[in-house]
Amino acid sequence: MPVLTSPESRPRGIRSHGARSRGSRRVRSTIDARGSGIPRLLWLPAGVALCFLVLPLVAMVVRTPWGTLPGQLFSPAVGAALWLSLVSAFSATALCLVLGVPLAWVLARSGNWPAVPRRLLRALVLVPLVLPPVVGGIALLLLLGRNGIIGVYLDRWFGITIPFTTAAVVIAEAFVAMPFLVLAVDGALRGADRRFEDVAATLGASRWYIFRRVTLPLIAPGVAAGAVLCFARALGEFGATITFAGSLPGVTQTMPISAYLAMQTNPDGAIVLSLLLLVVSIAVLVSLRDRWVSGVTA
Repeated sequence: MPVLTSPESRPRGIRSHGARSRGSRRVRSTIDARGSGIPRLLWLPAGVALCFLVLPLVAMVVRTPWGTLPGQLFSPAVGAALWLSLVSAFSATALCLVLGVPLAWVLARSGNWPAVPRRLLRALVLVPLVLPPVVGGIALLLLLGRNGIIGVYLDRWFGITIPFTTAAVVIAEAFVAMPFLVLAVDGALRGADRRFEDVAATLGASRWYIFRRVTLPLIAPGVAAGAVLCFARALGEFGATITFAGSLPGVTQTMPISAYLAMQTNPDGAIVLSLLLLVVSIAVLVSLRDRWVSGVTA
């Protein structure tokens, strides 16, 4: 059998495929050499946008009272706000995990539902993402307040009053933060390989066993990413919290509320609290890396 030693002696399909490959490599190398194909006219608005996002944060870092920072951090007011924020954010995250993971499971497995109920359910889950937090706080008051739809019976039958308590802080933070967890877990569930679940089902495993021992380990990175995002969102919540829970020092006054109020009397303390929230936000983004983006687009 003759040996093909030249491009002319090769079959046309092979020769054309090799030409296309070489052409694609040349195009990619040309684009890379020109800066990934970014038009020069876009660099100016992109740089302005970057400055618009970064310079306010730089200004806050520059104006931070570094000399009195230790004293501000260990002041009673800052310590109480920090402790309350951490406790309420962790509690809200735990509540979101208990309720949000099953909700994400329902969303991810609703592919066989009619289109209208499926889209309506997803829209209802996403409403807190676009709803102004103050409106969310008003809605919680109308539901759980002393004269609310459910709150009136809680007060009348059990003597339970939720607004303006630490429990109200947790509920308000969970309300605004749960969609982040649901979206992350939903994306992880949609991207998970369902063949493992099918194999477990053929071996006789129950649905609950499959969920606990097969599905949850598969989506654990997505759940962790959603929990971190949920915690960060709960830690920085302001509007719904101050509307539904108020700003009682040591009871409902979280770090964002304390920073807002401190701007009137103690600007240095407000800057220190804002810097703490900035550090937490950066730590969250660094720890997530690409998990959030990959989870949503999976």
